[in-house]
Amino acid sequence: LLQKEGLITLKDSSNILSTIQDITSNPNGYQFVELEAAQVPRSLDDVALAAINTNYALNAGLTPGKDALAIEAKDSPYVNIVTVLKGNENDPRIKKLMEALHSPEIKKFIEDKYQGAIVPAF
Repeated sequence: LLQKEGLITLKDSSNILSTIQDITSNPNGYQFVELEAAQVPRSLDDVALAAINTNYALNAGLTPGKDALAIEAKDSPYVNIVTVLKGNENDPRIKKLMEALHSPEIKKFIEDKYQGAIVPAF
């Protein structure tokens, strides 16, 4: 996200496991402090900028669509996925679940309830 916003450059922008050691350019001289994700919202008074997982932002009373400077796009590699045991991919119950999860009604529910904080990736 920070690279997409032009704040830093990474060695390999496709590596979703990049760390601060993978930053090759930091033109603004940001100092990074790694925290456990749940602690990040509590640090807001002590930092200029924070990258917060949506669930922790919502739990902290933040409205990502209003409070965030940038939000992951729906093509983010961090979307939630449904996994099933090998061999159950064609189970009618799984197919029914997937149809429901990808329905226009669920998409509208997500958009209405989360107002851009959570983006349907389907």
